[in-house]
Amino acid sequence: MRVVIAGGHGQIALLLEQQLAARGDAATALVRNPDHFGDVQSAGAVPVLCDLESEDLDSVAAYLNGADAAVFAAGAGAGSGAARKDTVDYGAAALFASAAVEAGVRRFVQISSVGIESAESPDVDPEFAVYLKAKKMAEEDLRGRDLDWTVLRPGRLVNDPATGLVTLAEPRLPRGSVTRADVAAVVAELLSARNTVGKTLELVNGSTAVGDAVRAVL
Repeated sequence: MRVVIAGGHGQIALLLEQQLAARGDAATALVRNPDHFGDVQSAGAVPVLCDLESEDLDSVAAYLNGADAAVFAAGAGAGSGAARKDTVDYGAAALFASAAVEAGVRRFVQISSVGIESAESPDVDPEFAVYLKAKKMAEEDLRGRDLDWTVLRPGRLVNDPATGLVTLAEPRLPRGSVTRADVAAVVAELLSARNTVGKTLELVNGSTAVGDAVRAVL
């Protein structure tokens, strides 16, 4: 399987690239900074210079040609400001999905966030609300596309070692945390999990092995 990953230098993306390489799959990582090529190569993926905030549709689609699946793992990050949350968390996601349609890559996994339903709440920090609104718009955009999509909403992300044990279900799960390594493991499993097509899934650490949790989604 060849997988193209947007946001290919992100923490989850690098862990995903390592897991894909370990099982013999090929990953192409779209990154916007050539200084990050070494990290991507060390993770076992092929880096491609691509800034989704400035590339056009045809250019992005060209990177996806011949791929079996696409993963959107990009994010503007904390402290990036409202404008970049709109252009990355929503705009780049929509562009990447459009490129997948143009390139004929049907399998599409989008990493989103829990808390989408709180995007309009006055109790949410304004900067975080902008982030949630952008993620919500990206989800809504994806659902309208002719793709075999799955939206994954991880809980609070932590950098602890992988546990291999998760809870994965349709919204809404009780709030909880999940390791980035376990998120990457779930994404790797989702890529070939036809039972998750057209579903929005929330993810926290739990008591079920990753493979079993993915297979159990109905």
